Amino acid sequence: MRKLTSKDLKDLNLLKHYRIIRKWMCRTCNLKDADLELLIYLDAIDHFTKDDFKKGTYSYSWDNRRWNRLLKEGWIVVWRERNRTTQKYNIYKVSFKCKQLISRMYRIILGEEDIPTSERSNKIMKRETYMDKVLTMSILNTNKDKTR
Repeated sequence: MRKLTSKDLKDLNLLKHYRIIRKWMCRTCNLKDADLELLIYLDAIDHFTKDDFKKGTYSYSWDNRRWNRLLKEGWIVVWRERNRTTQKYNIYKVSFKCKQLISRMYRIILGEEDIPTSERSNKIMKRETYMDKVLTMSILNTNKDKTR
């Protein structure tokens, strides 16, 4: 099997529309940018502890409530409970909802799926604020670009 090189990744244009797709995902799911990127990191390591979570947050803005919010909103779930004798701590994983979100993000990045443009499925398309109007134009341009 051939090893991927930086040129291969550049030719795929993976990061070309990443910012727009990330902004849309965050607005749709009521997540912060740092939360989404942290969930992508946690999905890559599969099973993790709270200590792994803390290590992953070092490069993001400080948010004291991030862990509890992600757990409460169902983005992170307990995979194995601790029992105070043999298992000293809980082991967590990202939820099915989170895995679906990340998979959809990858499909949009690869051009297999478009960002929804109806007002019903995409609240940005209501164009209530200036930022929504700018993002709407970016989303339409992203969907038109078939080389992504």
